Formats: sequence, C-alpha cells, structure tokens
Amino acid sequence: MHQNSSKNVLISGASIAGPALAFWLERYGFNPTIVEKSPVLRPGGQAIDVLGTATEVVRRMGLLDQVHARSTGKRGTSYVDADGKARATISSEEFNGVGANGDTEIQRGDLAEVLYEATRDDVEYLFGDSIAALREDERGVHVTFEHSPARTFDLVIGADGVHSHTRKLVFGPESDFVHHMGYYISIFTTPNLLGLDHWELDYNAPGTIAGSYSARENTEAKAIFAWASDPLDYDYRDTDAQRRILTETFAGQGWEVPRLLAALPDAPDFYFDAMAQVRMDSWSRGRVALVGDAGYCASPLSGQGADLSLVGAYVLAGELAAAAGDHTLAFARYEQELRPMVEACQKFAEGVGGWYAPNSKAMIAFRNLNVRLLPYLPWRGLIGGAPQKVARTIAAKDYRFAESPARR
Repeated sequence: MHQNSSKNVLISGASIAGPALAFWLERYGFNPTIVEKSPVLRPGGQAIDVLGTATEVVRRMGLLDQVHARSTGKRGTSYVDADGKARATISSEEFNGVGANGDTEIQRGDLAEVLYEATRDDVEYLFGDSIAALREDERGVHVTFEHSPARTFDLVIGADGVHSHTRKLVFGPESDFVHHMGYYISIFTTPNLLGLDHWELDYNAPGTIAGSYSARENTEAKAIFAWASDPLDYDYRDTDAQRRILTETFAGQGWEVPRLLAALPDAPDFYFDAMAQVRMDSWSRGRVALVGDAGYCASPLSGQGADLSLVGAYVLAGELAAAAGDHTLAFARYEQELRPMVEACQKFAEGVGGWYAPNSKAMIAFRNLNVRLLPYLPWRGLIGGAPQKVARTIAAKDYRFAESPARR
C-alpha cells in the first residue's frame, strides 16, 4: 500500500482550486473528498486565462487538449464610443499572451467542468453541503457538516473562494484578510445580442466599463460590468440587492448598455462582487490550509486567478506527497514555493483599474491612444508580455517522484 493511502483530505470548494488539488492528491495516493455548498457544479463566471506555469500544470494533468477544446477562441477586443465606433483595438495575443505557448482563455465554468470530469470517478464529491464546524486534535480534524454525518479527516483544505467559510472558521473574520481594490465587477450570460464573432466590445464612461464578448462558438455572450467604488454596504448573498446596485450604477449610459441590462432578468447566472485581494501572513494553521482565492486572491484585475489556483493546487499536493504526508513540513514548503508568484500577481493588479476603467474622458482617450500605438512601440513586448512574465514567476517543480506507483 502506498504510504499516503491513509491520508484522508477534505477539500471545501468545487470550482478550480479544489478539483485541481483533488486531482493531484488522488494521483499521489491520498483520499480526497470535496464538499461543495452548491447542489450542482456552478456555471457562469467570467472568461479566465490559463497562462505560463499554469499551462504546464494543465499539460501535466493530461487535460490541455480538453481545455483548448473549450477555449473561447477570442481574437481580440475593441474599445468603442457611445455610438459604437471602435476607438482602439488590440489582439488577445498582444493583450495577454493568449494564443502563445499553448496558453488560452476559457470560461470559468467550463474549466471547472473539465476538472470535475477528470476527477468525478476517483474523488468523493458531497454536493449541497458545507462545513459547519471544525475541531482539531492529535487524531485529525473532526468535521461537522450541515447535512452529512460528522467525519474525521487528516487534513482540511479551504478552496472556497474570497468569502471562504473555512478561513473564517479557522483564521478569523473576513475583514482581517480581504482588502478592497476600489472596484466592483458583475458578469452574466446573455444571448449573443451584438452578433460578436470571437470578439469583445468594451465601452467606457469615466470610472466604469461595460462590455460583451462572445462565448461557446458565438452561441452566447457574457455581459461584463465594472466600476470604481468605495466599499458598498450589501449582503454578498443578496442577489436582488446586487442587481439593483448594478442597474442603478449604469442607468442612463449610452452604447448598448441598456440592451445588456435588459437581459439581466433572464440571465441563467449572475456574478457580483468587489474586486478584492486576500492577504495573509500564513495559509495554514495546524492541519488546515488554504488554496486559491481563499488564501491569496489577487483580484480579477490581475487576470491571474486561475493560474494561482492551478499552480497553488499543484504545489500543495506535490509538497504533501514529497513530505510523505507530513503536513507541517509540506505546508511550510508550499508557502515558501508559491509566495513569490502570489506576491507578483497581487502587485501586478495594482494600478490596472486605472487602465481598465479610466476615471476621466481624458484618461479614456489616453488609454485608447496607447492601445492604438502598442503594435508600433519598440517596448510592446514588455507591455504585452507582462501577464506572461507574472504567470511564469515560478516554474513547475517536478513532483513525479512522489506519484503513486499504480499511477505511473
């Protein structure tokens, strides 16, 4: 029997980081269980980039072809004025490196589905349930669930996002760790109202951006809204209040904004949240650790959320296997290995909002001018390659020595 076969690991969250971690843990001989509050796999969410080291991780998972098959295939973005006239256009490869080195853009829900399909036969999933309480002693972590019978696990990993319940139970209140970046974002699915062909259109008014990009081979689209704002007083679970805030914020704007907002009541999914970073001195305490947004969200402004989740899961599982399940040693090595990438991604997000949603008409015009000039600038490689550089802050260590003999 493999030395890690007795290591039972509970993972809270079935989006990106959780299933990715379970994939590697199962491969290394652990027994992962995923608990997910939603009764089904959550659809929706924005398009996310898989860049740099994350691409290598997905390749090592044997899932790169499947991820490419679900790629948005987006070719570029145009910034338009109120009349719909393009004022600046940029290709996806120039903007973030998508299309180079196997890197790609994929819908969050589609990537989650790829990871779920790759793990569902080997990993226990508990949908429609959540952790109610945790109690740790020398024997493990005793977990009380909202619905399922209580169980004891050797380790518990929180992969449950910015508003992590696991983090709250073990580390303390959200306000201690979540830092507002000065912007909000909302995304929902619509019909392809603008007839987009693997393209994105964005419209800026000062301090705001509204846009739409085609998805799933142009059969649908995503409406995306973002705006500068101080922290708002609302319950992040109150979707009616969120829809009201969104509608009021963009009321009276030009371009296709009224048409996109009119599709909101019929949207099959809806995402609304502050753009925020999670900053922590440590991602572990005892037998509990955090992975992905729960521990080190860099905010959507970074464009690196999926990368951090995929690479973080890979490193955490690899270090646990390399340490033969010694969680104290493994958690320390996990933090040491990954923190440079986390810090780089979080720093990269700073200042992006002023480019994404410029705060004045003059700044909008200046941004558009820079976008138009980018293909002709001698330093265009530095600008266009910046997301790539951040995504490659650390290399993917080779943990194959730790793989279960049965899986080699």
